[in-house]
Amino acid sequence: MYNAAGAAPKKIRILDSTLREGEQHPGITFTNKQRIQIAWMLDYFGVDQIEISPVISPDHREATRTIIKQGLAADIVSHGRALREDIDTYTLADKLRITREEALERAVDTVEYAKSHGLHIRFTVEDGSRADPGFLLEVCRAIEEAGVDRISLPDTVGIMRPAGMYRFVEGVRRQVKVPLDAHVHNDIGLALANALAACDAGADQIHTTIDGIGERTGIPSLAEVAVALTYLYRSPNDLRLDMLQDLSRLIQEYTSVPPYDSKPIVGECAYKHKAGTHLAAILRNPAAYEPIPPRIVGNQRRIVFGELAGKTGAAYLMALLGLEKSESGAREVAAGLKDLRMGDMIDIPLEDRLEKKIINAHNGQEKE
Repeated sequence: MYNAAGAAPKKIRILDSTLREGEQHPGITFTNKQRIQIAWMLDYFGVDQIEISPVISPDHREATRTIIKQGLAADIVSHGRALREDIDTYTLADKLRITREEALERAVDTVEYAKSHGLHIRFTVEDGSRADPGFLLEVCRAIEEAGVDRISLPDTVGIMRPAGMYRFVEGVRRQVKVPLDAHVHNDIGLALANALAACDAGADQIHTTIDGIGERTGIPSLAEVAVALTYLYRSPNDLRLDMLQDLSRLIQEYTSVPPYDSKPIVGECAYKHKAGTHLAAILRNPAAYEPIPPRIVGNQRRIVFGELAGKTGAAYLMALLGLEKSESGAREVAAGLKDLRMGDMIDIPLEDRLEKKIINAHNGQEKE
């Protein structure tokens, strides 16, 4: 009820920037073969746009050309600077060292030049969340008039509160009609919240990377955004959520940067249950402590036996070991696990004989 999305939820698109923002993560670089493989998998997963920056190096230019030739369903977004020779963004003073007037002129000139060559243009007002609001709106109105196709509104250093991000985007939304993107950073851990606040205020596309990799602490994770859009926003995206674990593992394989254990959706502990009361509930109906079944996102449910296991968990462990189950025996096993004081001793996948029933329950089809 509190999360009601309305009778006709709006479509919120996903631009994945693993091949641009993701390569800005310290220690990460992909080969061209890896870039092409990532693009294929992202396209099959169902993202709307895939971003790459051909101006970084000859290798990136070649990767961009090759990816474009693949005929993917996703749009390929080539990220460049606001210069004719690049056809990202303007920044002033300490960054581009130009005046407001020069920045505005450059922005309009670049958009007009690109449109004259038949290109679709997304313009990013870098560091917009810290810019003078009046000048920001002036730029957005000017580039809309020049023919820009999308405007990206970034929280470049991740300092916005969700309420502030909402006001930031809402202010631009009232002034322009072109589609708006949200590019938000995770420096204080608010990236996903700010991306969703931006969509509530009128943005219709979120920038993500696989596992959230990127400059400093990165941007919203593709897995978290995809699940939030599907289950919380009811956005009519056609996403293959069961690929999320495979996408995460692919990045881990290519970068040797694993997601932290408790990372939502794809982390090793995302579907791992330990406390006695939780185990008892999970063994009856996993929906008690899982927002969506792990199989839907390609993950696996696991249970941990140790000193926190209650008698229900102990009884399940006895069944796995082929021991005769009884309530008194289960109590003795549970007490024994506590008395050993060895912490977590057994970590096993939970058999999925109830998986179909669980999925039906999450979909509202189970009446029990």
